[in-house]
Amino acid sequence: MKSVKQVFVILVTVLSLVLILSACNSENTNSTNENNESDNNSEEASNEDSSGPIVIGFSQIGAESGWRTAETESIKDTLENDPQFELKFSDAQQKQENQIKALRNFIAQQVDIIALAPVVESGWETVLTEAKDADIPVILLDRRIEVEDESLYTSFIGSDFILEGENAAKELINLVGEDVETNIVELQGTVGASAANDRMEGFANIINENDKYNIIKSQTGEFTRSKGKEVMEAFLKSDGENIDVVYAHNDDMALGAIQAIEEYGLNPGEDIKIVSVDGISDIFEAVIAGKANIIVECNPLLGPQLAQAAKDLKEEKEIERWIKTEETVFVGAEAAEEALPDRKY
Repeated sequence: MKSVKQVFVILVTVLSLVLILSACNSENTNSTNENNESDNNSEEASNEDSSGPIVIGFSQIGAESGWRTAETESIKDTLENDPQFELKFSDAQQKQENQIKALRNFIAQQVDIIALAPVVESGWETVLTEAKDADIPVILLDRRIEVEDESLYTSFIGSDFILEGENAAKELINLVGEDVETNIVELQGTVGASAANDRMEGFANIINENDKYNIIKSQTGEFTRSKGKEVMEAFLKSDGENIDVVYAHNDDMALGAIQAIEEYGLNPGEDIKIVSVDGISDIFEAVIAGKANIIVECNPLLGPQLAQAAKDLKEEKEIERWIKTEETVFVGAEAAEEALPDRKY
């Protein structure tokens, strides 16, 4: 039979072993908890990084017209008031070299998406290749570009400018009549801009089908009111009595032409019909006042469509190659008066 002393030693030994094993298990549990906590923190940090704002670099042409200002405000209002986005904005002041510089700055800042409203169609290959190499998608806004490699941009958000020109011509012929001899002067937009090229092409497509209609002069008014007035003054000086219609590629040039016609002593909208593209509130007021006749709408409120496209790209969804805007045509004072209260630009 074991002595009391032996039993005591055995009990102490067993107790010691239990304490040691308990301590080891505690350390392992703490270590596991610490590792799990560290992993969780790491995952949270990763999730925070991936859920940060979508950074969009937007290169705008400038502020040459009310339409352009409305587009800028739509994009700023949409993106700056949404915590999902961070907007970096650059005004190129109608110069392509400023836009190229802005795009390179966006690339250096590693933005998520570049939005570009290109001042002209050509000359973009080099900088857009740099964006592609940096894996930054480019979305074109309201104007197209000419590039051999169309993968240099992801999508175009905007209007069908050729259709706008065709609609302008069709509504003019409906207004004046198919068999009426009609001389037209054309105020073109910025030379080399897709909006100018396509609106001119679309208009000519329809006008050239009718021998009674002739474009007797066509010159750039640079999409500005002041230049539109200046060019119209020159047209009136050389052919004032022969002009029946002004076709302006945007409202600001049309409004400048209206001023020139009034100063010349004729009645715009009556003596000389006015056909314009865009649809800013000023031209609606001119139509209501009888000083203009036809408005072909071109919607500048592209902010929501840009935001949706950016979110889709962030989620690695495929977006449409051409995201079209919804537009219409307004003819006469009654249509203009009905639409004016809803104008946001």
